[in-house]
Amino acid sequence: MKDFKVGHEIGKGKYGRVHLATNKSSGYIVALKILLKQELKHDKLLRQLEREVEIQGNLNHPNILKLYGYFQDEKRVVMILEWASLGTLYAQLKRQMRFVEKQASRYIAQIAKSLKYVHERHIVHRDLKPENLLIDKQGVLKLADFGWATYVQDFTKQVKLNISLKTNGYNTHNTHYSHFKYSSSLKTICGTLDYLAPEMVKRQSYNEKVDVWALGIICYELLVGVPPFESIGFPLTIQRIVLDEVMIPDYVSKEARDIIIMLLQKDPINRPSMEQVLNHPWIRMYNKSSPQNSTQTKLTKTIITNINYNNC
Repeated sequence: MKDFKVGHEIGKGKYGRVHLATNKSSGYIVALKILLKQELKHDKLLRQLEREVEIQGNLNHPNILKLYGYFQDEKRVVMILEWASLGTLYAQLKRQMRFVEKQASRYIAQIAKSLKYVHERHIVHRDLKPENLLIDKQGVLKLADFGWATYVQDFTKQVKLNISLKTNGYNTHNTHYSHFKYSSSLKTICGTLDYLAPEMVKRQSYNEKVDVWALGIICYELLVGVPPFESIGFPLTIQRIVLDEVMIPDYVSKEARDIIIMLLQKDPINRPSMEQVLNHPWIRMYNKSSPQNSTQTKLTKTIITNINYNNC
């Protein structure tokens, strides 16, 4: 941590905290996601972290939060992430209650672009929600938190990582290879209930179409202010997700209503691809040109050049 001046906490998750930090040599600001090794004692959590680092570290898209690298000390694993200064989409939505359709359409377009990119690489995010969508100082939306992300094709991927755990008082630092077996028939229930697709809550096999469903939930939430199937208690929420048709208020436009219904198809086969989403009239109406992020892309390269991970 000696290469960084660590600032205040800007986020907190189930397994770690996120702090604002400045790289001492370059002056650039990043976000440090700090995970305690004691919380990663069980192999299941270690594998999840390894998968998150491997997946997010290989993604490079203006609408995906950049993972620059990671380092560790005796007690912690620290992920070095792009800083999105305007915080989460969730916080912005809570302040505004709901968005006008122009703003909502632009956000949905950016999420769709990030999902198109990850789905083309056979990755499913599995935890798409406003809390995992960040906004940078230019207003560009960033898909973040790949802790539940995985691959959806049948293959084994060998990943060289060096995340070590302190075991029996000794710190093991040997590089090891993690062999991840990925399948097109995913069955793990993960994510946040309000955003889970029917096939997931019914414990059926699923694929990247669960992200499409979650996008539909977010689209509705941005326009209405609450998720469409939110209820008191898990059983009733699950029942509504599986059985209820979405009820859309009259003030939502015909075009927005159409894309919500298209995304929230109970049968995943009937849900659109991200290419179809981006070509929908409601998206095209408000997104004549793609959001630009050239400044952030240049900054990314500078941060990578100036941070010396080996001496942190």
